[in-house]
Amino acid sequence: MKTRTVRIGTRKSPLALWQAEFVKSELEKRFPDIAFALQRIETTGDKILDSPLSKIGDKGLFTRDIERALLRGDIDLAVHSLKDLPTQTPDGLAISAITKREDTRDVLISKSPTTLLALPKKAKLATGSLRRRSQVLALRPDLQIHDIRGNLNTRFKKFFDSNLDAMLLAFAGVHRLELDAHISEILSHDFILPAVGQGALAIETRDGDTDIISMVQQLNDPETELATKAERSLLRALEGGCQIPIGAFATFADGRFTLSAFVGSLDGKETLRETIVKSGITTVAKAEAAGIELADILRRNGCERILNAIRAS
Repeated sequence: MKTRTVRIGTRKSPLALWQAEFVKSELEKRFPDIAFALQRIETTGDKILDSPLSKIGDKGLFTRDIERALLRGDIDLAVHSLKDLPTQTPDGLAISAITKREDTRDVLISKSPTTLLALPKKAKLATGSLRRRSQVLALRPDLQIHDIRGNLNTRFKKFFDSNLDAMLLAFAGVHRLELDAHISEILSHDFILPAVGQGALAIETRDGDTDIISMVQQLNDPETELATKAERSLLRALEGGCQIPIGAFATFADGRFTLSAFVGSLDGKETLRETIVKSGITTVAKAEAAGIELADILRRNGCERILNAIRAS
């Protein structure tokens, strides 16, 4: 006999449902006496598919409607791709857990086996991300970049129905939907840095809802939390949304914390990439301070000029 039902808010896309089902399954293992039910919510970003994200304003496009349902009490917790969440959490809500991260790299999808560097001259490459666009054009300025929108399954259908030569996506989503067979190349971070928070899931709750918070915190991965909090702190410091060409990746190895970041122009002609290595990053406050430190380095090296030119356009 279940003692209660906890409602989990999620987008309707197949990938979002996979993510929510994963969290639901993990919670069910830990709380067998509680029923967990998914509540599917269509977001603004899911409705507007005929315009590039960069043209319609991106902050909260895929999360705001779910957060409103959470604030109203229609759901008890929400599952998001962390990279979709704005760096400022709405009053009354909190990110109460961040799950262990999947591989953060981007992948090349193509109709015949190839690599990014081996694509034919002036090949047509699809991406909906300005971050990917900037980094790819820095490597291959000859490529023709085409915008592509929609959930992952929709993008695959659009791609294979088109005359496009290749497409860039996040490994995490492709892998979670078992579409690995379409991957032509997994791109090294030396080529393309990921989006802030890429590969991690965020579980959002009402601030002060101690019962739900204590539940979801059992799914929190401390190392992923510190890494992504550093990345989000950097993004917040630069005032960049997910449709500004900023990439970042933080990791721990051999007791050292490494944070790298990229800022570039839309055409890839101007790029900045910096890395800091720290020790003793053991708290969220220290991780966030590292993000601010790297943002300051990027500013001193001219990233504000690049970002202001993008915002003006």
